[in-house]
Amino acid sequence: MTERDRYPGYDVLHKRHSPSWNDATRKVIDARLAVSREPRFFAQAEWDTLTAICARILPQPNDRPPVSLPGYVDQKMLDDKRPGYRNAVLPSQREAWKRGLAAFEVEARMAFGQSFHHLTPDQQDDLLHRAEDGRLSADAWQGMDAKLFFSEHVMTDIIAAYYAHPISWNEIGFGGPASPRGYVRMQNDRRDPWEPIEAGSGDEDRIRRENACVR
Repeated sequence: MTERDRYPGYDVLHKRHSPSWNDATRKVIDARLAVSREPRFFAQAEWDTLTAICARILPQPNDRPPVSLPGYVDQKMLDDKRPGYRNAVLPSQREAWKRGLAAFEVEARMAFGQSFHHLTPDQQDDLLHRAEDGRLSADAWQGMDAKLFFSEHVMTDIIAAYYAHPISWNEIGFGGPASPRGYVRMQNDRRDPWEPIEAGSGDEDRIRRENACVR
C-alpha cells in the first residue's frame, strides 16, 4: 500500500464549506494552495539548485502535480517569516539559504564539473549526504556549518513545506486546522466522525464511499 492509498476517497478540501473550517482557516489554506511555482525571492540559478534539492529530499509521484516545495521556501524567504529562534552559529535564514545554495553549486562544480541541478540523482544525493555529515567545506560556505545548514534549513524547511499542504494531509488522514470545530476524540484508535477511515480496517469500497463524504 502506498502512502496515498491509506485513506482512499478522502479529500480534505471537501471540508472547505463545512463546520470544520471558518473564514480564517479558508484564507490560510487558499494562500498555501496559491504558492507560486516561479521564484520571487531567489535568483533563477538559486531556484534551480533549490528545486533539485527539494526533489531529492522529498521525491513526489509523477501522477499528480507536485507540491511546490521550492515555492514554499521561496515564499517563506520573501515574507521573512521566522520561527522565533535561531542557532547563533548560523546567519539569518535569508542569508543562510542564499549562502547554502551558492555553496552547493560550487561543491557540485568542484566534485562533478557541472551545476547541481544538472547532476544525476546519485551525485546530488552524494553531496547532500556529505552536507548532512559535515563533510563539505568549500570557501563558498563562508564559514557556515554545512551540517547545521542541512539539518536546520534543508530538512526542516522543506519537510515543513510538504506537510503544510493539503495533499500531504490527504496522505496521512489529517483533517486540517481544527478551527472552529476542533478535535474531540484524542485517545489512540479513536476518531471523530469528520476524520477519514484508514484502509485495511474493513470493506475497501465502503471505506472509499465514507471517506468521500467526510466533511
